[in-house]
Amino acid sequence: MSIFHDHRKLFALAGSLFLFLTYFVAIRPALVNQKNNSPLPGTEPLHGDVLAGKKIYIAEGCVACHTQQVRNVDMDKAFGSRPGIPADYAHIRRTSLWANTATLTGTERTGPDLTDVGNRQPSKDWNLMHLFNPRSVVAESIMPSYEWLFEIKKNPGKNDVIVNVPAQFLSGRKGKVIATKKALQLVAYLQSLKQAALPGDIKPQLFLYKRPEKKTTGAKGATAAEGKTLYEANCQSCHQPTGEGLAGAFPPLKGSPIVTGDNLELYVDIIMNGYDARPEFGVMAAVGTNMSFTENDVAAIINYERTSWGNNGKTVTPEEIKKLMDFVKIKAAAK
Repeated sequence: MSIFHDHRKLFALAGSLFLFLTYFVAIRPALVNQKNNSPLPGTEPLHGDVLAGKKIYIAEGCVACHTQQVRNVDMDKAFGSRPGIPADYAHIRRTSLWANTATLTGTERTGPDLTDVGNRQPSKDWNLMHLFNPRSVVAESIMPSYEWLFEIKKNPGKNDVIVNVPAQFLSGRKGKVIATKKALQLVAYLQSLKQAALPGDIKPQLFLYKRPEKKTTGAKGATAAEGKTLYEANCQSCHQPTGEGLAGAFPPLKGSPIVTGDNLELYVDIIMNGYDARPEFGVMAAVGTNMSFTENDVAAIINYERTSWGNNGKTVTPEEIKKLMDFVKIKAAAK
């Protein structure tokens, strides 16, 4: 055959065959997948500072240690309310014509998965402190610090975002830690990472290989022991294992008049809807609402905090908390 003696025909045939196979093996299945997996209701494409923050996330190599995929195994329950599905990534587009770093699912979990970190850790103050020096909020963290995303100024400007980093993490430097635009954009991206609810009657995949659950005693899981687990998962990163908080950033729960006092309505309101204690402390996010706490959850956390670190407050029942939660929801909706 003459084709084997004419390199131009040979390369043209090989190239045509390659393009033909590429279309049917890669391009066409991708287009079909894109058509069959439309974005979930309520989700939007990234834009503005959030999109810029994603590019910084990529540039800083965060994907090397963090995944964004909740697998259908029980151990991944800590990272999302359901296993991930293709529709979770439907809004994602390539970052540029030349760079296809679109989905950041990752391959290694040196650090925790970030699929739903916007709900798990929505605090802007915490995220900024964590970027400046992870050990300032998580003593055992092996994550590197990203101090180059911050500046230290003796006289901050009116519009500067001040990060209340404890003095022991400043290495003797004087002044206030200021978050640069890049730091704020990166945090905006992290706060945007929230797992969307499935529409209608669509049921998520089940988590497989379930581990045996520990039985609890007392009022439907409202014991201090159950509250300790909830505290460690949702509160400890800010208020610390000792309950002493961080000076200038997060208030102490040890000896707190709110924790040990009689104003239970305020206590429940703070857990469910957050609290703005500026300028003394950073803004607390609506942890209870974000994590869909039940009255049992809130009662368990209160009982743990009221009986730990030397606190000696009165314990509560889920029934008491249910009434207050209903009232707090009505009050929050009226604002």
